[in-house]
Amino acid sequence: MAFKPNYSFERRERDKAKAAKKEARLQAKRDKSDKNKEEKSVADVEQATETAPVEKD
Repeated sequence: MAFKPNYSFERRERDKAKAAKKEARLQAKRDKSDKNKEEKSVADVEQATETAPVEKD
């Protein structure tokens, strides 16, 4: 007897794999964005401390 395909199951599996891949990409983008924001805030703090005027009495 020949193999009977289960099209709906196969489709669900493809959709699940596609959704997982998409979520992984979005998570990578979020991680990269968070890292860039963190680096920028550290750089802003460093720049602010370097350029802050020193008051003398």
